[in-house]
Amino acid sequence: MTLLEEIKYKALQGIPATVDEAMALCDSCSTDELCDAADEVRQAMCGNEIDTCSIVNARSGRCPEDCKWCAQSAHHHTGISEYDIIAEGDLMCAARENTRHGVKRFSMVTSGRTVSSAKIDRFCELYRKVAAESGIYLCASMGLLGKEELAKLKEAGVKRYHCNLETSAGYFPELCTTHTHEDKLRTIRAALEVGMEICCGGIIGMGETMRQRLELAEEARLAGATSIPVNILQPIKGTPLGNQPLIEEEEVVRTAALMRFVAPKCTLRFAGGRARLSAKSVERMLRGGINGALVGDMLTTIGNNLAQDYDLFSRTGYTNSGSIASSGE
Repeated sequence: MTLLEEIKYKALQGIPATVDEAMALCDSCSTDELCDAADEVRQAMCGNEIDTCSIVNARSGRCPEDCKWCAQSAHHHTGISEYDIIAEGDLMCAARENTRHGVKRFSMVTSGRTVSSAKIDRFCELYRKVAAESGIYLCASMGLLGKEELAKLKEAGVKRYHCNLETSAGYFPELCTTHTHEDKLRTIRAALEVGMEICCGGIIGMGETMRQRLELAEEARLAGATSIPVNILQPIKGTPLGNQPLIEEEEVVRTAALMRFVAPKCTLRFAGGRARLSAKSVERMLRGGINGALVGDMLTTIGNNLAQDYDLFSRTGYTNSGSIASSGE
C-alpha cells in the first residue's frame, strides 16, 4: 500500500491526516493523484450536495485592527465605503434574493474588532425579521464577541458563527498585531458553548508556506469547525499586501486537496478570490476536495455570477436546491 493509499484509507473512515503526513503527500504525489484521492474522500464523507452560502457587508470600514490583508482597516487607505449598520431594506432585499435562489446559508458580516451589546441588539432585531420572513439558515460574522453577545444572536435565530483564524498560529503575528490567534479561539469556544456551529478558515497566498496552510486547516478542525472557508488573497491597493505576488493556481489546487485529508469530514468552502482562477482550476478543485461555496459578491470585491455557479456545480456532479431558472429569470 502506498502512502497515498494508506492516508486515503484512513480519511475514508473519517481519520484525519497529520500535517506531517499531508506534507509527505505534497512532496510525493502529482496534483491529479492528490485531487482524485481527495475527491473520493469528499464523496464518502460529505456526499454530492454543494453547500452554498452568501454574505452581506453589514458594517463597513473604520476597523481599528491592523490586519495586513484587509481593505476595511482604518490603518490602510483603500477608498472603500463606510457605514455603521446596514439599512434594513438593503438587508431584507439581499435575504429575499438569496432565499429565492435557493442559497442555503446567509450571514451578516461586520467590520471591526467586535460589536457592542447595544448594536448586537439591533442586529438581533434584523435577524429576527429575516427569520420571520425566510427559512434560510442564518450565520453571523461579527468579530471577537463574548458569550453574552453570542447567546443573544443564538436566541435571535443565528445557528452558525464565523470566525476565521486567517492563517496558522505560528504565522499570524506576521500579519496582525492588534489581536491574537488565542483571541479568536476564545470567541470560537464561546460560540460552541452557546450551541452554535463554527465556520472557521482563512486566507492563502499571504506569504505562508504549504505547511502553515495545512496547520491552519488542522487548527480550524481542532477548534470545532464544521465549515472551513478557503480564501485566496486578492491583493488590494492601499494594504500592506497590496503588492503581494499572486499564488500559482496549481498551488491553490494542491492546497485544497491536501486540506481534505487533514479535515476529511469538514465542508471545505470556496470563499473570496475564486473569481481569479481559471475554469479548469475551479472544476479541478470541485472534483478535488472542495464541496462548498460562498456565492454572490464578497465584502469589498466582486464575486461570482450565481447562474454560472449553479451551472458549474451541476457540471461537476453536485446537487443543489437552488436555481436561477426556477426563479423565473
